[in-house]
Formats: sequence, structure tokens, C-alpha cells
Amino acid sequence: MSRMAAAKFKEQCLALLDRVDADGIVITKRGKPVAKLVPFHTDSKSLIGSLAGKVRIKGKITATGTRWDAER
Repeated sequence: MSRMAAAKFKEQCLALLDRVDADGIVITKRGKPVAKLVPFHTDSKSLIGSLAGKVRIKGKITATGTRWDAER
């Protein structure tokens, strides 16, 4: 991951947008990180199954927890 001062980023912004890699570019101001430029990915295939084993469902997933009667 590369680092770049905000002033330099401002000068080269459009060129950097064409060549930013997956690691991104950290933009600094007075030596402190303030932002990170990363490429935008539209590949949703990587999202499928990405939370497997990380999420636990408690109770009924379709229940609201409120009893109601449609006849009333």
C-alpha cells in the first residue's frame, strides 16, 4: 500500500484513478493518514457465503416477536 500527501494526490488525482491497485493508496495530511483510495469492485460473487460461520441466527428469522390476529 502506498502513501501520498494530499497536495500530491490533488495534482495527480485523475491519473491515480486509472492505476489504483487492490491495496489502495493512503492519502496523508501533515504525515497523518486521512483517507484511503481503493478501487470500486462490483463483483458480488465474493459476497455470497462471505459471512458463513460468522453470523448466528437466534430464534425464528421470520418472526416479529409480536402476536397479532388478522381477524380483528
